Amino acid sequence: MRMLRQSLVVMGALALLTGLAYPLAMTGAAKLLFPRQAEGSLIRKDGRILGSTLIGQHTEDPRFFWGRLSATDFPTDAANSSGSNLSANNDALAANAQGRIKALRAADPGDTRPVPVDLVTASASGLDPDITPAAAEYQVARVAQVRGRSQAEIRALVARATRGRVIGLFGEPRVNVLELNLSLETARP
Repeated sequence: MRMLRQSLVVMGALALLTGLAYPLAMTGAAKLLFPRQAEGSLIRKDGRILGSTLIGQHTEDPRFFWGRLSATDFPTDAANSSGSNLSANNDALAANAQGRIKALRAADPGDTRPVPVDLVTASASGLDPDITPAAAEYQVARVAQVRGRSQAEIRALVARATRGRVIGLFGEPRVNVLELNLSLETARP
């Protein structure tokens, strides 16, 4: 009986330590050291949450830059994050890509350039908020025309929204679609 009691006390102490004290300490430290990131990297305007820089925002409005396809049931559903797990020779994957190419061509019929691959495929999580600078450049003419602005103005916004490699070494240059689209709304024509 004594061993059972000791075991229960140790289990209870470890449960409190690892299940309550440690998570609370890490959450407190994160909020103190990295408050924006600890809250989900939310973008707010006038007290309203517009989105997160960590989760893609779905749109097919030609006035805005389009992000990557989402593999989730509802586009960019953060509660349902997953990749499609479709192989490269799967007919459904090809159909999704062809559907997106068709939508991009319909939004800008004069653009016959090859569509960048990240505009027609989903990321592993299905929630990727970023596109490549090439994918952003592909959409510059459409966005400029629909908004009645010069391509140079739109390219300047893309350049400001482009982030380089992490500490100059890791990853690839990327453009956060939500931040870029918000800059379209706030930049003066």
